[in-house]
Amino acid sequence: MKIGVIGLGYVGLPLATAFAEAGHQVIGLDLDQAKLSALHEGRSYIEDVPDAAVTGDAFTWTSDYGELSDADAVIIAVPTPLTPNREPDLGALVASASSLARVLRKGQLVVLESTTYPGTTRERLVPLLEESGLKAGEDFFVAFSPERIDPGRKDFTLRTTPKVVGGDGAEASARAKRLYSEVCDTVVEVSTPESAEMTKLLENIYRAVNIALVNEMAVICDRMGIDVWEVVEAAATKPFGFASFKPGPGLGGHCLPVDPFYLSWKAREYGVSAEFVELAGRTNQRMPRFAVEKTVETLNRQGVATSNSEVAVLGVSYKPNVGDLRESPALSIMERLRDLGATLSYHDPHVESLPAFGLRSEDVADIVARADLVLIVTAHSSIDYAEVVASAKRVLDFRGVTRGIESGSVVRL
Repeated sequence: MKIGVIGLGYVGLPLATAFAEAGHQVIGLDLDQAKLSALHEGRSYIEDVPDAAVTGDAFTWTSDYGELSDADAVIIAVPTPLTPNREPDLGALVASASSLARVLRKGQLVVLESTTYPGTTRERLVPLLEESGLKAGEDFFVAFSPERIDPGRKDFTLRTTPKVVGGDGAEASARAKRLYSEVCDTVVEVSTPESAEMTKLLENIYRAVNIALVNEMAVICDRMGIDVWEVVEAAATKPFGFASFKPGPGLGGHCLPVDPFYLSWKAREYGVSAEFVELAGRTNQRMPRFAVEKTVETLNRQGVATSNSEVAVLGVSYKPNVGDLRESPALSIMERLRDLGATLSYHDPHVESLPAFGLRSEDVADIVARADLVLIVTAHSSIDYAEVVASAKRVLDFRGVTRGIESGSVVRL
């Protein structure tokens, strides 16, 4: 088969390479010329995708939608962020679908993977594609299949993670199932695109709600002088009815901070107030502010004013061992501390620079030695936290990675 992939980010590029490895021709499309230049040079910009995986005759890297007219199937994996008002921003999806409609041909399958609200595939994508003059379900076929890629994860891969597909009609479902069976060991078929869209929201909101709960517990435990990490570990010994979630300084990535608001926005159309879902979203949004309050409090106890302090941040990506900065709580924390007058430095082996702050990643030992306070915001495995604790004046650990290290210089969430 010849497979088109629109959007070559954390979702699209691994998909493109997986289909190539399965023996298919791949047309990878992106409008970011820097990405295309890297791919043409055989360089990957995604940690989980090695350079060797993006080279070879199987690939056509392009920004020209006309190339997609030869594809048997086209997968759309473009960003679907929120607006500043926390409403869905489908601008990239609408632009991609409109461009695809101009080259769509009979017999093609189009699959949307971008996270969105239930009804997007049928209500937004299909009408845009039908501007081609072709009819969905007759001339071309449409399905939704939520992405489940977890950057940096090694135990579950694209192939070993079950893939959910929901087609607009039986033929669309069957075609989507055949497509993903090429790169996924298990394909789970649901009855409609709406069911597949809601599945994505449920699985991520489940995580977001439980993280919000444990984050709220962390704040309460902090005020009561109780070790939240000990509490979570003790509760996790119960063999039923409890799933362990870890607290932290906030949520990051494209999915968890975004998905609750996609559902609550759509629910209002049906006269439903998703109060529990929205509360979880707001609770997680508040955590960076709490982290800053904890930072200021810790500095004050050292007799250091925030405006005269140097704060070193360890880890600025949103999760361990990847360089993804999307919705990273570290950025919110750093912005607030900068506004309070703190001098900032950071170390992150996966993020070379932060242009918005005018900073570059520095050596751990250097920034730890000169900082009044070291913040562990993202716990990359390459960092020796015992050495950090031994060298630092004071450490504020938001990730619990210093548990087991005996030191009076450590403060934990």
